[in-house]
Amino acid sequence: MRNINSLKKNEQFQAVYAGKCSYANRYLVMYILPNGQKETRIGISVSKRVGNSIVRHRITRLIRESYRLNKTRLKEGLDIVVVARPLAKGQGFLEIESAFLYLGRMHHIFLKESK
Repeated sequence: MRNINSLKKNEQFQAVYAGKCSYANRYLVMYILPNGQKETRIGISVSKRVGNSIVRHRITRLIRESYRLNKTRLKEGLDIVVVARPLAKGQGFLEIESAFLYLGRMHHIFLKESK
């Protein structure tokens, strides 16, 4: 998992939030901003409202794995911020990945849209 480019600084997250391009579903909120580079970067935010640290880290791992498995299908040059909602607590990988893919289709960030 070391080869995942991620957003780390608060200024990077704030820039994506300021872009105001977001879609949401029951489990996740996804913000997208073009970054003008050749790489796509991801930032994951899980609030304390979602649960304790064990729950938050588990959700973070599920979102990161969803990204890792689908990053070859993503367009280049995007900054993506995924925010977990409290309903994500207790959900399995399939639900989180499905929510991630759904939001990706809403944003049209996949190279080939399958209908």
